[in-house]
Amino acid sequence: MIPSVNKAGSRTIGLLAYLYGPGKHEEHTDPHLVASFDGMSPDPGRDPKATLKDLQQLLDQPVQALPEHARPAKHVWHTSVRATADDRILTDEEWGDIARRIVAATGIDPGDGQTGCRWAAVRHAEDHIHIVATLVCEDGSRPDDFRSGKRAQAECRLIEKELGLHQVAPGDGTAAQRPTSAERHKAERQGRERTAREELRETVRRAVAGATSEEEFFDRLAAAGLLIRKRVAPSGDLLGYKVALPDDRNAQDEPVFYPGARLAPDLSLPRIRERWSAESHDQDAVPADAKVRTAPSGPSAARRRTASAAWQAVHVIERGGDAVAAAHIASAGEVLDALAKTSAAHTRRELRDAAFSFERASRSHVRAERGHDRALRQAARDLVQSGPALGRGEDGATTAMAIDMLFFLITAAGHWHAKKGHAQQAAAARRAAAHLRAAYQLAAARPLGALYQRGRRLGRSLLQRQTRALREALPELAEQILAEPGWYALAATLADAEAAGHDPAALLTDAVGRRELDTAESFSDVLVWRLRRTADLPADTSDMVGNTPRAGQAARRTGQQAPQRSGSRNRRV
Repeated sequence: MIPSVNKAGSRTIGLLAYLYGPGKHEEHTDPHLVASFDGMSPDPGRDPKATLKDLQQLLDQPVQALPEHARPAKHVWHTSVRATADDRILTDEEWGDIARRIVAATGIDPGDGQTGCRWAAVRHAEDHIHIVATLVCEDGSRPDDFRSGKRAQAECRLIEKELGLHQVAPGDGTAAQRPTSAERHKAERQGRERTAREELRETVRRAVAGATSEEEFFDRLAAAGLLIRKRVAPSGDLLGYKVALPDDRNAQDEPVFYPGARLAPDLSLPRIRERWSAESHDQDAVPADAKVRTAPSGPSAARRRTASAAWQAVHVIERGGDAVAAAHIASAGEVLDALAKTSAAHTRRELRDAAFSFERASRSHVRAERGHDRALRQAARDLVQSGPALGRGEDGATTAMAIDMLFFLITAAGHWHAKKGHAQQAAAARRAAAHLRAAYQLAAARPLGALYQRGRRLGRSLLQRQTRALREALPELAEQILAEPGWYALAATLADAEAAGHDPAALLTDAVGRRELDTAESFSDVLVWRLRRTADLPADTSDMVGNTPRAGQAARRTGQQAPQRSGSRNRRV
C-alpha cells in the first residue's frame, strides 16, 4: 500500500473537480465519498442534491473563518493511498477505515479529543482513494503534520499486516524519484513503454558505465541522441547538467529537461565525478612504468574479463568492508548496463530489465568508497568499447558465462542488502536475479547444447575417467550432478580441461571451494562456466573436431602460433 502525500495546493474546489471528474483519460469511475471528518459530509458523487461547492465550502469553513491576512496561502493537503496490483479489491468500508487511520497517523485529524482538520476521502477507482484536507483546525490552529509522508508510510505498513495485503518494503530515501501520473499518462499517449524520466535515467546510466571523464560522459550522451544543457559557473567551471529526449516536449513545444539529480541521486554531476576521480587518484599513485592499459579486444574477451571481475567481486562483497562492498555493488550496476547495451537481441530485453531492476539496489545509505571497484568499472568500459556481441559462437557463449557469474554477484549483493536491513534494495536485487536467470537460459541454450552433444559422444573410458574425477573431488554432490541433464556438458568440459593439461579433479575442487553452489539451479551448468573460465577453454565448442578447436587447426596450417593454455593444476583467475 503506497501513500503519496502532497500539501502544496491552494484551491480546494480545483482538487475536488478533478477527483469527481472523469479523469484525464476517462479513468475515473463512480466517484464517491468513503469517509469524512464528520461522517456526514455532502457527497456530490452519490447525492444528486449535493454539489462540489457544498463540499468545498464545508471543508474550507475553518480557513474562511480566519482573518484574511492569517489564512495560509497553500492550505490544501492531499494524499492518495494505493493498493498494489496483487492486492485484493477492498470494500468502501475498508477504505474508509484506512482513510481515518491515515489522517490520524499524519496529524491531520488525530482523534482522541484533539482538535483536527476537516477532510474527505474520495474513491474513484477500485485500487485507491484520495484524501483531501484543509490545513486549519476547527479552533484556527495549524495541525501537527510534520513529516506526514513518513508517518503515512509507517501506518500503511501496519495496515498491510492487519489486512493481509502485500507488504511493501519500507523506503530509505535513496530511491530515484517515481514518474508522476502526468508523466505516465503522457507516455501512454505517446506510445512509450517507459516514461521520459525512466528512459533518460537508463540512457544516462549507460553513458556513465565505465566512463572515465566528463568529456567521454557527455560525448556518450550526445551519441545517444539526448539534448544536453550544462550549468556553468561564472568562473567557467561546470556545475551540473540537464538532459531531455528530443521528442518529449511541453505544451509550448519546448524540450522537457531533467537535471541528473532528479533522475537518480547518484546521477548528479558531483556523484558521477566520484566514480572516476578516485580511479584517477589511484592511477596517479602508480609509477608510470607500472601502468598497464587494456588492449582493445573483441566482445568475447571483454565478457571473459567481466566474468572474472564479477567472480572476484563476489568475494569482496561477502568478506570486505561495507564501504568497499557498496562500491562494488554500485559498479555491478554499471556492468549490467553495459552488458545490456552490447548484447545480442535475444538476450537484450531480459538484461535490460535486470539492469533496470538492479538500479534500485545500486544505492543505499552506505557511502561507497570508490577506487576499489576499478576492476568492475574497467569491465563495464571494456564491454562498451568492444562493441555489440553476436548471439552465437564465442560471443554468445561468453555472454552466457558472464551472465552466470553476474547472477552470483547480484545474488551476493541482495544478501548483503538483506543483512543491512535494506529491504527495497534486497527486493530489487532479487528481481534483477530473476531477469538474469531468464537471460542466461536464452544465452546458454546453444553452447550448452553443443557441449551436451559432445559429452554424449565421449568414449566410455574417457567418460568413466571424468566420472571418477567428479566423485573424487565432490563426493557429496557427485550423484546429484550425475543425475542432472547438464552432466554431459560438464563431462565434455572436464575432458577439454584434461586435454589442455589440467587436473580435472583439482579444477572441480577449486571451483566449488571458492564459492557455494546453493543458489544455482543446475550445479553442472555453473561448474561448466567456472571451469571453462578458470582453465581458459573456449566457451563455444560447436566448431570443434574431437577436443580440438578448428581455429587452432587453422592456425597450425598457416604457421601461426595457436593460443597457449596453461598446464597449471592450481591456476587462479
